[in-house]
Amino acid sequence: MLKITDLNVSYGAIHAIKDVSLEVNDGELVTLIGANGAGKTTILHAITGLLAPKSGKIEYDGHDLIKTPNHKIVSLGMAHVPEGRHIFPNMTVAENLVMGAHMRKIDKQTLKDEMEEVYEHFPRLRERTKQLAGTLSGGEQQMLAMGRAIMSDPKILLLDEPSMGLSPLLVKEILSIIKIFHEKGITILLVEQNAKMALSIADRAYVLEVGRISMSGTAKELMDDDRVKKAYLGL
Repeated sequence: MLKITDLNVSYGAIHAIKDVSLEVNDGELVTLIGANGAGKTTILHAITGLLAPKSGKIEYDGHDLIKTPNHKIVSLGMAHVPEGRHIFPNMTVAENLVMGAHMRKIDKQTLKDEMEEVYEHFPRLRERTKQLAGTLSGGEQQMLAMGRAIMSDPKILLLDEPSMGLSPLLVKEILSIIKIFHEKGITILLVEQNAKMALSIADRAYVLEVGRISMSGTAKELMDDDRVKKAYLGL
């Protein structure tokens, strides 16, 4: 579904992403793990058109994403939950969810039904449906960002550090929701510093170190690898 080949991204003189190649097959949950500053977010920004690559290819479902305007990428079935959530703080929870579906041509009843489905996954959002999003807790904002993405009816979901800044209890809750979305057939590319969490639910994984892919394999293979254990799992 998603294939990146020899991707290079630079910030001025800084060569941030160096010949990265990875792929995510239809129906997979693939995780990209690595330390802070390794370049994980940069790769997601290149995929969604927020950064222009220096070279390489990004192909998604038969489309050349590098040649696709970023505002059209959502309509192709790709949703991005960015690091830091980036919800609309001066809009209500309900209004944020409606914005997630703004590129889809659906009637009011379908919109209502799909919002209800999001509320079933995230009951706390139902309780706060008329509350301004900027007044929510960090965990609630993460739920809202994920719910808003699901409202776009994505084929593939890009999740950037969904566990960042959350309590262990909330991390566990977010993890269970990611698993539910995957079981519903949504393909997922999960970027995470919390390697233990990410590898526990992924099918396959890549390790990014200083802008390069240093390891790849099934999640179990990497979970059992001594180098990963020492560097990322604290074992």
